[in-house]
Amino acid sequence: MAIKCKAKLKDGMVEVKALMKHAMETGLRKDSKTGEPIPAHHITEVVCMHNGSELFRCNMGPAISKNPYLAFSVSGPQAGDTLQISSVDNMGETDSGETVVK
Repeated sequence: MAIKCKAKLKDGMVEVKALMKHAMETGLRKDSKTGEPIPAHHITEVVCMHNGSELFRCNMGPAISKNPYLAFSVSGPQAGDTLQISSVDNMGETDSGETVVK
């Protein structure tokens, strides 16, 4: 997994955009060669932090497409501040990314 993110301040709001590299398997597909089910493997939660405070949290499930893109707006951070975005999947794997507000 990998999270690429950017944040831009405009009119007092910070627009955050994040692209997460993840297979997002539903658990419903079968391997074309063996016919065996492909185990579910998907992001379950994404969190955005600023100076130790949570700004945004969302829950995801298996219906989200491969390599999900997430965009949201928050108030509070200023230009030059750093935001951390992290995710966890149903297998306990985590990933994170960081961006500076421009």
